[in-house]
Amino acid sequence: MNGIQINPDDPLWPQAPFPVSELNQTILFTWVVMLVLTVGSWLVTRRLTTGTRLSRGQNLLEVLVSGLRTQIRDVSQQDPGPFLPFVGTIFLFTAMSTLLGVIPGYIPPTGSLSTTAALATCVFVAVPLYGIASQGVGSYLRQYLRPTFLMLPFNIIGELSRTLALAVRLYGNMMSGTVIAAILISFVPFFVPVVMQLFGLLTGMIQAYIFAVLAMVYIASATRAHHRQTEHSRPDDRSAS
Repeated sequence: MNGIQINPDDPLWPQAPFPVSELNQTILFTWVVMLVLTVGSWLVTRRLTTGTRLSRGQNLLEVLVSGLRTQIRDVSQQDPGPFLPFVGTIFLFTAMSTLLGVIPGYIPPTGSLSTTAALATCVFVAVPLYGIASQGVGSYLRQYLRPTFLMLPFNIIGELSRTLALAVRLYGNMMSGTVIAAILISFVPFFVPVVMQLFGLLTGMIQAYIFAVLAMVYIASATRAHHRQTEHSRPDDRSAS
């Protein structure tokens, strides 16, 4: 088991001059994922067409966007437009982090607790922002006082704990697959690691989907109250007119 690096946050070149000395596998491969997504999106979107002959990239893009919009609409029961950029970015980043695992030497950045904590923090910040944008500051903050003001500390603890749960869940599933594959390679260097790699890809894609869905569930819970009020007010508006 020598040479298996369990902690991807260890510096790659600790003796190198600053700031290279702070570079680790997590930072390096995070930038790799962002570069692949940026270049890939540019290549796909530079020649979009409305004709009957679509490129494979545009077909894949339309299927992906359509699928994300459908999932967001099913979860939130709202227009997916405002939520698609955020939820879609989270899904694409976590999914691409997994898919690049087929490259030898690559370690998914989502296998680091610092990355999953950052993603969970993004969700933690996005939930009140979407809630405030939908309901207003006063209406959103009053949710923390329901059903009574005594629930305020428990509601705050609930927000923090689900952020921690998001980070630890994604980290645990991603990191466990990486570690198990590395251990198996040291014992059985051919067939079993290939099977585990395929299983890890499947697990990683499922975790990317679950993480995006949970993010949407939390955001929908912060915006659904206002959405229901709007839906209930529409019949009255029609009758008044």
